[in-house]
Amino acid sequence: MKYKVSIDVSMVYELLGSFMIYATRKWTDNLDIGKQLITEMDERLPQPVRVQFSRARSWPLADYDVLYALIMLRGKHLEIPDFLNWIESSAVEELHDLLLPHLPSLSLDETSRIRENYTPLMKLWYEHYFSEVEPELYQLLEEDAEEKRMLLPKMDDENLIEYASSGVILDDVPQENVVLFPGTHFRPINTYCFYENVLLLQYPIDIPEEDEDEPPVVLLRMTEALADPERLRLLRYIADEPKAVSEMASELGQPYEELMHHLMILRAAGLLRSHLKSENNERFSLRPDGAAELQMFLESYIRLS
Repeated sequence: MKYKVSIDVSMVYELLGSFMIYATRKWTDNLDIGKQLITEMDERLPQPVRVQFSRARSWPLADYDVLYALIMLRGKHLEIPDFLNWIESSAVEELHDLLLPHLPSLSLDETSRIRENYTPLMKLWYEHYFSEVEPELYQLLEEDAEEKRMLLPKMDDENLIEYASSGVILDDVPQENVVLFPGTHFRPINTYCFYENVLLLQYPIDIPEEDEDEPPVVLLRMTEALADPERLRLLRYIADEPKAVSEMASELGQPYEELMHHLMILRAAGLLRSHLKSENNERFSLRPDGAAELQMFLESYIRLS
């Protein structure tokens, strides 16, 4: 299937991603910064602010699809304060009309609830955390997005998606438009939002290493992933063809949750491809480039070449 790929970049995506990690406290075992971010902010934030953020822990995860869609549709509201003020000051009917083509089942009441609940919390998050890290991340994200834009006319769409995401394969997903945007807080995993005719895909980029004498994070991910015999056997098992987790659980007689844990570690290490067909239809296969990258990063670190 032919896709129309575009590259987007905005610090508002990064604001929301970092807020989502702290507020939901999900996926932290698979994120480079997850546990560290939560521990540091729990120590830094005043108690009343922590209490306000804790309310969001029980809110539906689907709320974030709505918030990401608003960022994608931000128009001229490019800076974080301007974007948050735009959401806060706009009529809820206006926001709902903007979102409806992408989220047809979204109700006016849901739009109102999300706007009222999240806007003040995201302002607090910007004040107490994100405004401090924004300057150091801005250039990193902008430069990476520009690199991907330069590749748009040079690579076919599916290869660019796989390259940017380190292994995401679109298996005839119904969405014709794919919007890629870089992020750092969710590294090393991808996040997706499936809309009516748009797939919004966040791809992670690594923060430059501060100490070249230390093993790079990407090399540590790979070696730690391969240090478990169970994960090595899993790589061998899926080397021939893509497999769904339910399929693996049935054929291998292993618990779904245990397999998913191992697969997430291997995927985060860049050793697996993720084949997406729809929001809840994902298969995994061996990523051939992973072995070559392991050799490259290892040789570079030990100065073999």
